[in-house]
Amino acid sequence: MAERGSFRRGLLLLAVVLSGAGCGGGGGNGEGQAITLWEQMDPAERDILAERVRLYEQEHPGVRIEVAHYNTEDVRTQFQTAALGGGGPDLVFGPSDQVGPFSVMGLIHPIDGVLAPEELAQFRADAFDTLDGHLWSLPDQLGNHLTLLYNQDLIASPPATLAAFLAAARNATSDENGDGVPERYGLVFDVTEPFWLIPFLTGYGGWVMDASGQPTLDSPAMVRALEFIRSLRTGGFMPAECDYELSDTMFKEGRAAMILNGPWSWSAYGKAGIRFGITRIPQIEETGRWPAPMVSSKGYSVNRRATGRQLDGVLALLRFLTSPESQIEFSARMGTLPTRREAYADPRIANDPVLRASLAQAEVGRRMPIAPEMRAVWDAMRPGVQSVWNGNLAPAEAARLMQQQAVTKIAEMKQ
Repeated sequence: MAERGSFRRGLLLLAVVLSGAGCGGGGGNGEGQAITLWEQMDPAERDILAERVRLYEQEHPGVRIEVAHYNTEDVRTQFQTAALGGGGPDLVFGPSDQVGPFSVMGLIHPIDGVLAPEELAQFRADAFDTLDGHLWSLPDQLGNHLTLLYNQDLIASPPATLAAFLAAARNATSDENGDGVPERYGLVFDVTEPFWLIPFLTGYGGWVMDASGQPTLDSPAMVRALEFIRSLRTGGFMPAECDYELSDTMFKEGRAAMILNGPWSWSAYGKAGIRFGITRIPQIEETGRWPAPMVSSKGYSVNRRATGRQLDGVLALLRFLTSPESQIEFSARMGTLPTRREAYADPRIANDPVLRASLAQAEVGRRMPIAPEMRAVWDAMRPGVQSVWNGNLAPAEAARLMQQQAVTKIAEMKQ
């Protein structure tokens, strides 16, 4: 723990030094105020955000909201670089795991330091992630988790066990012209990213790190999960090259019967005319466990440089964007779970079968760690998962290398 404390103090000192070179936030809480927001939303989410921003500007003449889009990795790195120099946006939206490095570097306000306890009490307690005793992001969406989606025109009833899951995938695979390349596959998901491995790792009883932030990747559960992933490729019911874009496109076009994906994707599938159902990732008979995808929140963090009247204006916008009305709009159109307690009383939320199924999956999920070490764990897992899928590494060797690389990367973080 002494090393981690030294690492944090070094980053905080660097942030203080660099912040003197940058410019602070401009404007005030009123006429001519400009508020900047960086986000990593999908296109359909961005459309809704744009509508909410326009409504806010109409209701607050003289306030201008500037929104910029980045992908998940870029919003993280660009914000760190800009905020360390004293710049960057007033608000940054993204998954909860990005707040670990932001908070360690001293780049964001603790949310419990700028919002009153009675305001925070209006949110679901299970939507909050704490680090070092503070909240660093105001959650706007609960979950951000994987579920099993199935095309109801191709799968009559959702599989409840792993054996039924594999049988359904085989039966739904179709090679109509007999050339050895199926025109329709039974199952697709992103095998290039370790996030999609997690449900099977947890289903076999494993996890990514212990309570002290040390990686736990070289485990029998990891080996078993990687063996399972490898068996999916050799089973003939998944494409040999199966990344996110291909998986998403195939399910959207009706060329895949099942997919593992999250709430960010559901709206597009509905617009594509796919009649899909959502269910829990099937139970593993061997262990008796439900696969537990990582569950997290997405939300807004406030740049530390926002102070005084600028901070007042930023918090006013933050309250609007996370209001029950805003969350219900996102939930009804995107299938995301709201974090406001009040939103669950709305009939559009309470009576939505997609949201009920999503909540059922989230209830057996496991919170994504927001510790800074999680970034090193992801980076260590990624090449191992890909190498097992491609047949270049045996599962046991991949697990050993994942652990070794994670330990090394965490040590490098603390230097």
